[in-house]
Order: sequence, then structure tokens, then C-alpha cells
Amino acid sequence: MKSGKGIVVVCNLDTRGEDIVFVKGLIAGRGHEAILLDFSMEEPPPFPGDIRTEEVAARGGLPIEVVREKYRSDRDTATANQIKGAAAIVDELVKAGRVHGIIGIGGGTATLVATSIMQRLPFGMPKLMASPMAAHPAYIDKYVGTRDITMHHTVLDIVKMNPLLKAQITNAIGAICGMVEMTQGTDIRFDKPCVAVSSFGFGEMAVQSALGMLEEAGFTPIVCHAQGKGDRAMEEMIRDGAFHGVLDICIGGVMEHLFKGNRDPGPHRLMAAVEAGIPMVLAPCGLDILSYGGRPDMIEKTKDRPQYVQDALRVQVRTTADELRRAADVIAERLNRAKGPWTFLVPLKGWSSLDREGRPIYDPAADAAFVARLKEKIADRGRVREVDLHLYTPEFARVAVDEFVRLYRGARAPAAALAG
Repeated sequence: MKSGKGIVVVCNLDTRGEDIVFVKGLIAGRGHEAILLDFSMEEPPPFPGDIRTEEVAARGGLPIEVVREKYRSDRDTATANQIKGAAAIVDELVKAGRVHGIIGIGGGTATLVATSIMQRLPFGMPKLMASPMAAHPAYIDKYVGTRDITMHHTVLDIVKMNPLLKAQITNAIGAICGMVEMTQGTDIRFDKPCVAVSSFGFGEMAVQSALGMLEEAGFTPIVCHAQGKGDRAMEEMIRDGAFHGVLDICIGGVMEHLFKGNRDPGPHRLMAAVEAGIPMVLAPCGLDILSYGGRPDMIEKTKDRPQYVQDALRVQVRTTADELRRAADVIAERLNRAKGPWTFLVPLKGWSSLDREGRPIYDPAADAAFVARLKEKIADRGRVREVDLHLYTPEFARVAVDEFVRLYRGARAPAAALAG
């Protein structure tokens, strides 16, 4: 098989040269070109990479001699320089059509360098990091963030080839070669407008129903799992121009950030669509609960509230009226800045599968406190619509999709008139 795919291998040859020779041979054996990008910072490598560390350093802005000196006294500066230089070089290779995938192999520093480069590459390009740090809970968010990076946990450090390490590296090379052989590439096209749809388990019935309705209305729905990372990725993709609108049914991330829940998407939830001016339909699924599973301190602190225990890592705690008022303040402040059309739908019979009459999480008084504060703070109260339905129903999905279609068509009409 000779497909001629180019695979960048991000490595530090000064300490892992023997292992990388083995890697290059495996990739060549599959008929691909291994492009060794050496970012060595400690010592001159035993042999040069296809892209030498001297070139990487210079593209970052520092001579390699300065990088080596900084590595001993100011490692952060040295590492940042090599990341900057390597990322610029890889970007040029991608634009030239020479690169179809990228793999990093090494320990902590190699993982930081390689994944930092990967995070700047387009969605859909195969990216794999083979490292004993791949499952480290303190660092995984830094390494992966919201990008489509595959982490291969080698368990063993990448030092001195041995039969166990050989097995792990062989698996990793098999994975990246398989990816580049089967990838669709980065030129992903849609023939219909794309709509982001936020979702998680307690709003799933509405979301699943809405997907078919959106397709029938001529849209391509893209579901983003609102577990913290997924809704943060949605925000980033909106900023990148990937979506023409958003059906934001599960906005609980606002609450999670305010009160340090497990599903925290960061401080900017809702803001991408607000600033992009794309049509938005929002609903309060997830604002009724906080995720505190695996957090004995928070479980103890909220022990007097209704809780729903899925398992040891997933415990949902009912939010209070005061917490909901604070969330309403934040949501209103952001929506008042929206550049495009939006509607906030409030289902009066409950906001999630947990929040319904007869269940412990159900608290209509707390929900009503949120609605009252939202209406008080919103500049145009007519954009907040109460519907006599439960969110976790196909009927609510129908209302949400119909409202989105109305907003979308209304936003398109002026543009079409100007074009005519």
C-alpha cells in the first residue's frame, strides 16, 4: 500500500532518538512519510530531524543556544519558543498539502509541546498523542481542551525500548496510520445551514425530538454535549463561524460556573452566539440542578437539599431560588447585548426529566423566582415566553423548533431583500 500520506512526528530526539527511529520505520512500513519534527531543548540530538531543532528555535524567535540555556533556568520560555516555532512550521506544511496527520510521542514536556501544536490544527485532521501523561487528571484539560485530539495512554515512560513499550508504540503508530488512511480530511462541507443544539441526559427527549424537526425544516443539527467541555466547544465553534444558529436547550453551564459544579464550561457561556448575532432559542434545562458528584465537601454542604444520585460520580443537587436569581442576572446581562434575534422559552411544568411534579427535584417556586428576575432584568420582556408544557417532551421540542425557524427566516429576510 502506497498512499503517500505525510505524518508529522513531534519528538525530542536528544533523549528519545532510539525510540523515534523505531517509529519512523513503522510509519514507512505502512507506506507513509514520517516527518520528524525535533524540538530538542537539552542537548544536540544524536541525529538531525527532518525539521531540525535549530529551525524550530529560530522560527520561535530564539537561537537554539539561547533555548538550551533557557531550558535550564527558564524552562517555560524555552518551551513556549519551541511551541511557537513548531506550530508555524506545521501550519506551513499543512497548507502545502504535505501533512495529513500528526503524532506526538514522549513524556510531560513532549506532551505539552505536541498537543499545543495539535490544538492549532483544523478540525478533522488526525491528531494522536502517545504518552504516559495521557490520563493524568491534572493535565488532561490543558492537553486536549475542546479539540479533537486522541490521547493514547502508554502507561510506561517513553525511555529505552523494551518489549512492553514496543507494544504500546506499535499500537499508537497503528492508530495514527489508520486515521490518515481513513480520514475524510478537513474540508468538511454541508449543503444545509448548521444549527448547534446543546444537550444532556435530563433534556434528551426534547433534543432528540428537535433533531428530526430541524432536519425536516431544512437544517443540519449538530449536537453538543453540555457537560462542560461540549458546550465550551460549541461556543468556540460558533466563534469560528461553524453554525448559523443555536437551539440552546441546556444552558445549565451558566449555573455550573457560578457555583463551581462539575459541568463548568467556563465564564463565557452564551457569549459566542450573543456576539456573533446568530439566531438563538434558549431554554432553562440544567439550571434546576448542580452537579456535585465525587465532591464530598459539596455534597455535605448541600445535604439539606433534594438530591438525585445516579452513581458516585454523578449526583445532582437542586438549585435554590437565590442561586437561580443570580443566574438570571447573568443570563439577562448577556442576552441584553445580543446582536441577533433570540427567544427564551420557559416551560411551566418543569425544566428537565428530574424536575417534574411528584419528584424531589421539582420546585416550581424556585423556578418562578428565576423567571421573575429574568423578566425584570431583560430589556425586551417579550422575548421571554412561558409555555404550558414540560421541557422533557416532544411538544416542547415542537415549540422550540418552530420558534427557531421563525427567528432564522426573519433574520434572513432583510439580507435576501438587500441582495435582491
